Amino acid sequence: MHDQKEHHTVQKSKARKNPENNAISEKVRQSLGELPQVGRLLEQEGLQALLADYPRSWLVDALREELAFWRERLLQGADEEVWPLGSARWVEVVQTRLEKRSRPRFLRVINATGVVLHTNLGRAPLARSVAERVLSLGSSYSNLEFDLVQRTRGSRQSLVEDLLCEVTGAEAALVVNNNAAAVMLMLQTVASGREVILSRGEMVEIGGSFRMPDVMASAGSTLREVGTTNRTHLRDYEQAINDQTGLLLKVHRSNFVVEGFVKEVAIQDLMALGAKRGLPVMIDQGSGMLVELPDGWGDKSWSLRGLHQQGADLVTWSGDKLFGGPQCGVITGKAAWIRKASKMPIARALRVDKLTLAALEATLQIYARGDEAAWSEIPILSALREESSTLCMRAEAWVQRWREPLERRGWSLTWEEAQARVGGGSLPGLSLPTARLCLRGGPISLNAFEMSLRERSVPIVGLLERGGFFLDLRTLLSGDEQELTLLFQELSGKQESQEAR
Repeated sequence: MHDQKEHHTVQKSKARKNPENNAISEKVRQSLGELPQVGRLLEQEGLQALLADYPRSWLVDALREELAFWRERLLQGADEEVWPLGSARWVEVVQTRLEKRSRPRFLRVINATGVVLHTNLGRAPLARSVAERVLSLGSSYSNLEFDLVQRTRGSRQSLVEDLLCEVTGAEAALVVNNNAAAVMLMLQTVASGREVILSRGEMVEIGGSFRMPDVMASAGSTLREVGTTNRTHLRDYEQAINDQTGLLLKVHRSNFVVEGFVKEVAIQDLMALGAKRGLPVMIDQGSGMLVELPDGWGDKSWSLRGLHQQGADLVTWSGDKLFGGPQCGVITGKAAWIRKASKMPIARALRVDKLTLAALEATLQIYARGDEAAWSEIPILSALREESSTLCMRAEAWVQRWREPLERRGWSLTWEEAQARVGGGSLPGLSLPTARLCLRGGPISLNAFEMSLRERSVPIVGLLERGGFFLDLRTLLSGDEQELTLLFQELSGKQESQEAR
């Protein structure tokens, strides 16, 4: 009690010493009391009109948020002249909140990072013809599980299996929702309750801390490690085989490189061992590499066609990444194992929807026309093959066009040669020559500028480093340069001057 009295005495003393505080507090209290109620605001004609475009619950939430905002501003001593009490600005500010809430959160983004298969930015964009097929089938009924010839229920897998076998050379194929699911399904099908032999150097961890040993445990298989981190011999596999062995597994190190004193068992040798001992061999190829890669880009023995030509029992791979289609997991291989996997209870839980199948089929049709069609039409492959000299000429053209207009507004625009990365757990260690535009200076800090680019209706994601903001041209898609043109118009003031005329 004594402490409370002392506290009130101190507060009264402070008020007497600073009478201005009383005046401010009284003013704030009066302003707070004048803030309108939500119900009264809803009666305004302008706000009522917003109900034609937005749900009432959204409008109520927006009003409450705006009132809370101004209540806080008043408590902090905001000038009454700037707040919208009793004015038409209520409609304006509330409409702004509603528009922001109604915007999609899933947005098209300009990738100017120099990482071609950027996992955080959706990895492989679809080819134009593929996107059109998805739109067509997604906006109509389809024969997803209807046999048009027999007039009976059909299988959604049959829509793409023939094409998958044609382009890969496999006996059979099955599509699930991603490659991790493909691996888990086949482990459960082939080696549930049994041992799976895997080299220590291939016990990979992919994004999100998903590790191969954990996938095996989820499938009910037991991991049998062989070899060492850097060296594994064929005899290591041979010595590990026992009555409990169910599968020999080889995993592509898709997101790291081991160099130096290293050795791994060749795919063909492992397959020969499997055939000799009567054990299936599964290859987790991962990236979906189907086209023949240029020299120096990676081990060509890991191509999908090459794996099946060598007689792989099972191969699991991703439908996006280097394949350039939709995200899904594909299993190609011997028909007996594929048919058994398709009847597993978990297979239904892992199946893909009609939009994924539409995109996969359309992508496969491009591959069926040959490697050159794939390199030309699939965006991810086109970006990888783009000549660095072409990128440099484009960068020089950008600088010549925009350097002076930007300089008049305080910006500096230059370009430089650099190295881009493939990314997405594909072709680790490979870098590609590229060209980057660089913006420096300007009326705001680079951090604020970079944030403003991420807040655009079409966000632009680049690189903020070495005191500049860099835009890598290798990862720009068709149509992206229009957005960069709009950006440079805004930065140079060209848009405003044109409007003024």
